[in-house]
Amino acid sequence: MQTPVAVPLKTSYLRRITDDTGIFQHTKFGVPDRSKGYTTDDNARALIAAVLMYKQNRQSATLDLIHTYLSFIHHAQNEQGNFRNFMDYNRSFMEESGSEDCQGRTLWALGFMLSNASILPDNLLNTCRYLINQSLPYLEKLGSPRAAAYAVIGLSYLVNTPGALTYSFPYPHAAGHTAEEAAFLPKIVITELIETIAVRLHKQYIRTKGDGWNWYEDSLTYGNSMLPWALLKAFGISGNPDLQATAKESLDFLASQTFAPEGYYRPIGSHGWLLRGGKPAEYDEQPIEACEMLLACREAAVVLKDPAYQKRADLCYAWYTGHNSLKLPLIDAQTGACYDGIHSAGLNLNQGSESIISFSIAHLVTYHG
Repeated sequence: MQTPVAVPLKTSYLRRITDDTGIFQHTKFGVPDRSKGYTTDDNARALIAAVLMYKQNRQSATLDLIHTYLSFIHHAQNEQGNFRNFMDYNRSFMEESGSEDCQGRTLWALGFMLSNASILPDNLLNTCRYLINQSLPYLEKLGSPRAAAYAVIGLSYLVNTPGALTYSFPYPHAAGHTAEEAAFLPKIVITELIETIAVRLHKQYIRTKGDGWNWYEDSLTYGNSMLPWALLKAFGISGNPDLQATAKESLDFLASQTFAPEGYYRPIGSHGWLLRGGKPAEYDEQPIEACEMLLACREAAVVLKDPAYQKRADLCYAWYTGHNSLKLPLIDAQTGACYDGIHSAGLNLNQGSESIISFSIAHLVTYHG
């Protein structure tokens, strides 16, 4: 299959469902559903999309979006360093602490933003560094495999980007070290944390796999592709061959369950998922799965030096444009919004934030690097 023809990305819809607080979580068709409020999850993902947009267009309106989403994340962080998730329309958080996945997703976004330090103002970058620094004590304790995977991906950007760990304020772990040692300490701490979390994921995989089931858990549910993607990132930093082997084997297994014999991407449906020994649920197919699988496959194509993974990434993008189980495009040609998924009876006509963010990320990394 050739690289799919791009659907024009209309950034106006993302702006339309964002107010001065953040991006709304849900919509009723194309209108923000204020009763559902906001989430840190969505504002973190929107931050990634906005940084990618700004990388391409350098528009002040896009930089305003980055400010809004980052401000939401800052407000979401507790004094202890972890993040709250659900906020109602009155700007009141509805919980003391968000899920572990929320902690991991937020770190992914912050790390990604720092990986684009060369194009962003220093004051925003220092905010990112501060938020990450405050959250570090929680990361090694993450029990959710997906949360751990999101965190590894976010941390990996810090190690791989020159200057990302340059703080404009004292690094809190520097006590007892010389100035020369303290200068290298952030990278050492982050690298060791990545290795610790990644090895834990690898060991969980070894304990669980068997009898043709090459996965980290006894089910395939949401965000599956983040796990092999995280180990590919960790391998690139540590060089640990076990991480590479586990990443490849698990990603290939996931691909065997999510690419149809007819040649299109078919994410595991959220109505039932896939339990070990069972069959994948067919519906709902959700846009976020196509985006994250695309990102994992693009990483695999580079790390494993195998162009077959890039072809799979192209199929993930094509899922949005109509190369899917219903042969229907998920992009609203009038507004540029993305429908919320594929039901057995057709498209889910709501157009929430997770969907347009996922398509925006998929589009921007595919056609603008």
